[in-house]
Amino acid sequence: MTLLGLALGLALAACAVGAVYAIGLIRADVKLPDDLALALEVGRTRTTRTGNAIDRIGIRWVPAVLRMMGPARIARTRARIDHAGHPHGLTVERYAARRAVYGGLGGFGGLVLLIQGRWVLALLLIAYGWYWADLGIWLAVRRRRDDIERTLPDFLDVLAVVVSAGLGFRQALERVNSVYQGPWSDEIRVALRQMDIGVSRRDAFDQLRKRNRSDQVSQFVTALQQGEELGAPIARTLLQIATDMRRTEAQNARRRAARMVPRATGVITTLLVPATMILLITGTIIGSRIQFGDVFGGG
Repeated sequence: MTLLGLALGLALAACAVGAVYAIGLIRADVKLPDDLALALEVGRTRTTRTGNAIDRIGIRWVPAVLRMMGPARIARTRARIDHAGHPHGLTVERYAARRAVYGGLGGFGGLVLLIQGRWVLALLLIAYGWYWADLGIWLAVRRRRDDIERTLPDFLDVLAVVVSAGLGFRQALERVNSVYQGPWSDEIRVALRQMDIGVSRRDAFDQLRKRNRSDQVSQFVTALQQGEELGAPIARTLLQIATDMRRTEAQNARRRAARMVPRATGVITTLLVPATMILLITGTIIGSRIQFGDVFGGG
């Protein structure tokens, strides 16, 4: 008992020292290398105050975290952040800063819980410290992909109409994109700026496909390039792409609905049926006023 009390006292003291140190790091105006200072500034107005405070605390450990990650993992992380659309101005450096803070909090909290013998909570807290930054990126990738796939068919319909009216594909793309907002509009804007600086249309759309983990975007780029090679009318190609996307989305919706049926059945069988039986049996017993003492031989 004395050893446990000493461990808890040390843990509380370490928490207090860590809190004071964190406040000092937030308020300190330390000269950072230019790359880290830029990474800290990027997205500062787009993220929350809590996120900005976490970045300021962890930015000093970014070089150590990046060395532990290695070049291959840094490249994979940068690609995932691109696929997520740099949510709240996220960069690889800011990601590394958050990994440092979350990892430190999760590791320290897990150690305290291990001393108390709470193994399950300790493992959960350690997992939080290890995966929380990646979970945010994964959720951002999914939200962005869903938003793009929801916008793309309507975008292509409008683009086909504008092209049919006589505008060239490039001018029509700029005109339609000017009235749209969201991730897909941002991607088209990037592709247009790349074409402005001399990148070919094919290469610009190839890079657009690489920046997005979406089957519909890949389908759009592939069909567009094939139509260009074969000399097919661009308006007809766009309408066909939009029709195929809607058909594919309808098939996926039916598949998702089919997968939900056994899940709903499992939930009903596991939870609702036993609960209903317990309620019926209990109501029957209470309503019949059975004296269990008499049934089992009591006085």
